[in-house]
Amino acid sequence: MRNTLSRAIRRAGLPLTAVAALAASALAFTPSAQAAQPAATARPVHTARACATPARAGEMACKALRVTSGTVHAARTATVTPDAATAATPSGYGPSDLLAAYGLTSAAASKGAGETIAIVDAYDDPNAAKDLASYRSYYGLPACTVANGCFKKVSQTGSTTSLPTADSGWAEEISLDLDMASALCPKCNILLVEAKSASMANLGKSVNEAVSLGAKFVSNSYGGSESSSDSSYDSSYFNHPGVAITVSAGDSGYGAEYPAASKYVTAVGGTALKKSSTTRGWTETVWSTSSTEGTGSGCSAYDAKQSWQKDTGCAKRTIADVSAVADPATGVAVYDSYGVTAGWYTFGGTSVASPVIAGVYALAGTPSAGSYPTSFPYAHTSALNDVTSGSNGSCGGSYLCTGKAGYDGPTGLGTPIGTTAFTG
Repeated sequence: MRNTLSRAIRRAGLPLTAVAALAASALAFTPSAQAAQPAATARPVHTARACATPARAGEMACKALRVTSGTVHAARTATVTPDAATAATPSGYGPSDLLAAYGLTSAAASKGAGETIAIVDAYDDPNAAKDLASYRSYYGLPACTVANGCFKKVSQTGSTTSLPTADSGWAEEISLDLDMASALCPKCNILLVEAKSASMANLGKSVNEAVSLGAKFVSNSYGGSESSSDSSYDSSYFNHPGVAITVSAGDSGYGAEYPAASKYVTAVGGTALKKSSTTRGWTETVWSTSSTEGTGSGCSAYDAKQSWQKDTGCAKRTIADVSAVADPATGVAVYDSYGVTAGWYTFGGTSVASPVIAGVYALAGTPSAGSYPTSFPYAHTSALNDVTSGSNGSCGGSYLCTGKAGYDGPTGLGTPIGTTAFTG
């Protein structure tokens, strides 16, 4: 019934409101919509990686994990089944949930206008503007279109017409990134820069292009193995004073990745975010699903430690700096249509956390000239939620892979409490 309905919707080209009405008639047939039935027994969440594993050295993989089955413990708790995109009801956290969890509701309502968040990804998503419009319309966010000047998509050379080859996996990543930037900073402009391949060189050139086009906030939801070339990548692509550059820490558990290891970026780890009866109303732990799936963290083999990073168990750069939601079991709602059944999907991975933190930086305002915004949280540690439990791997119980009071590798200094820790 669900697949038949989806095919009918796509052939008819119905607008989102009509899709919602049509899908409502089929709710009794979808596992996630039987609200009158007893709650289903929670089942482990299973995921699929959006992007292919890098085939050669120097290639990056995106950090988006799409939920394929299991019980998502998020704002709209739902049992997600394979191919379970539904045009009517998203499962997973939406904008109001994320803003509430991180104390940003007031900031999002009043700040961000005139700021530009750049999203850097590989390959083209032909449906990026359309899918972004669907997400923002559903959640009542201001329109962000090419026509009104809010949204722009370019290649790594700045072209709006000569774009890279399309890729359905990276299109999922792009949808996730655009939606999270929208959720955290609904008044911000969004610039999507598409690299012609997933090589670090082309992605790095895309970062440079984003900065040259005026973006003061650049999110990068990808990573790969460290290498002896990283120091040259640092100076060529990531040394942009006055620009907040965020990078996903990784989704494979304990272990350092690049460019999260760059000393010039804010490395963003991942948490499991759940509603609770605490004063805050939310709790967070280190995200770890299994020995091979969880937030990245670790001690860089090549990058030097910044002067503001004071931990003593790693002589070089330690990952991460801060963190945000990333656990697919407490995932976020994303609208996507390229190469898949058009509709709502639930995503996790530190690909969620990077644009979330970029959005927080944007709400905090333009960084001061000459500053390295990765240093800002270290000057405002009391303005972060300290994540003190959970582990993402085996490191002898040290802080490099274990949530502890104060700084730790998997979650850094913690998660946002408003914008104070991201101001400077």
